[in-house]
Amino acid sequence: MEIINVLIETGKKRTFASALDWPGWSRSGRDEESALQALLDYGLRYAQVVRHAKVKFQPPSNHSEFVVTERLKGDTTTDFGAPAIPGEAEKEPVTQKELERYKLLLLAYWRAFDHAVQMAEGKELRKGPRGGGRDLEKITQHVLGADQGYLRQLAWKAQSGEEKTLEEELRHTREEILSALEIAINEGLPEHGPRGGTIWSPRYFVRRLVWHVLDHTWEIEDRIE
Repeated sequence: MEIINVLIETGKKRTFASALDWPGWSRSGRDEESALQALLDYGLRYAQVVRHAKVKFQPPSNHSEFVVTERLKGDTTTDFGAPAIPGEAEKEPVTQKELERYKLLLLAYWRAFDHAVQMAEGKELRKGPRGGGRDLEKITQHVLGADQGYLRQLAWKAQSGEEKTLEEELRHTREEILSALEIAINEGLPEHGPRGGTIWSPRYFVRRLVWHVLDHTWEIEDRIE
């Protein structure tokens, strides 16, 4: 049985359960119990994503394989629907071996997102109960914009250049993410961003970024008519 270390982040309305060693595998619920159940329920789905990274991952069969190592107080962002609080364990330095693993996982997450987009092209995305929900292009633009925003949390100044297609922008931003992450890990980070903003640790940066990518990957898959 493989033990999975989990961080719990609890706001007033929502709780997130995040697998610390498996960034992107993070689900929410009304409370800790329902968040852990959601994490368990998504284990097989997460396994389908990371198999392309050629890393060993065995989805858990029950809650006994989860070990809660940290419990954090969430904030308004938590309640809005995003894991917002870095854990103490995420302050630890990242080794070169871990960096290479992060790169493999990132490529797998991006592959899953691109595949979902490809599968949804030309198809209608199911609307929400009140007729809401972004269309495919807007979801892709939203993910791109978030990725570019997250880069600033590593004190990275995005490279501007000639106008690109959405696909080219995605590819360019992903290349910048890999470069920014490697520099942050190998050369360290300043305490504050260029405009005094908050700096994220590399571990939290990866967890937050890929949670967002996978969250929208699964949204697209679930909404294809």
